[in-house]
Amino acid sequence: MILILIKLLILPLLSPLCIGIIRKIDAFMQNRRGASVIQPYFDLWKLFHKDEVISPDASWIFRATPYIIFAISLMLPLGIPLLSQVESWGFFSDFLVVVYLLALMTFFLALAGIDTGSMFGGFGASREMTLSALTEAVLVFSLLPIAIISQTSNLILMATTTSSLPPITYFPIFIAFIGFFIALMAETGRIPFDNPSTHLELTMIHEAMIIEYSGKRLALIEWTAANKFLFFVLLGANIFFPYGLSTTTNLLDLLIAVGVVAMKALLLIGAIGIIESSIAKYRLFRLPDLLLTGLILGIISLIATNI
Repeated sequence: MILILIKLLILPLLSPLCIGIIRKIDAFMQNRRGASVIQPYFDLWKLFHKDEVISPDASWIFRATPYIIFAISLMLPLGIPLLSQVESWGFFSDFLVVVYLLALMTFFLALAGIDTGSMFGGFGASREMTLSALTEAVLVFSLLPIAIISQTSNLILMATTTSSLPPITYFPIFIAFIGFFIALMAETGRIPFDNPSTHLELTMIHEAMIIEYSGKRLALIEWTAANKFLFFVLLGANIFFPYGLSTTTNLLDLLIAVGVVAMKALLLIGAIGIIESSIAKYRLFRLPDLLLTGLILGIISLIATNI
């Protein structure tokens, strides 16, 4: 129960810090000083204390969406191994459930984008649903090889199986991880799929859907995006590279696991920051080609696993 409580708290507490770290990496790669890594906490604090302006045409969907997607983002880490291989939360541990909880978040956000009748919200929602439909397949096929190897769709059991594999059989899983990494960049709106700091309406995807939000609801949406980013980082680090996870609930083993998981997460965040600072945002019509590449990598990994 203590581990479950840690899962519920660690994601919302540390996710803004991860966004601050990746912004700092982006600034370093661009020869800028950049803001402090804790700046996202101040941004959220400022938004929570601002007044809201809501369109009179907005329905309950617009008003409820920030609370719904924030609640879902808190449930996501319940099913993944965070520090140990003995954590379990039944229903939420199935990777297909996780994929469709992510799809549910996208669905409500797209509905909110078109709810007010905003032109920018409409095309942002259309673009987001197009990419989401393609990204779901990439995400499923990147996790499917590990599910087949472990003969289960439970993410915690999948991590346990992966950690016991000999290095010589790890090549298909590494190929699947590349496909997962492409899905991570798409789901979290990172370059080359989207630019989370853009203010150019014609290039917006995620930002276009939330352009009508302000105040507390905007803070919740920004916080949800940070939660989602950290969730994907931890999912990639602990499913594809589960080394260092504790096999017991012993306090010393859990403290060691904290250090190992933090190091893996920082390495993955650093890689994301370096990659998105080294390439430009792709045109919208080139994004399906990149997602198709991730899907093909997942299929190749699946074939190699069966062989």
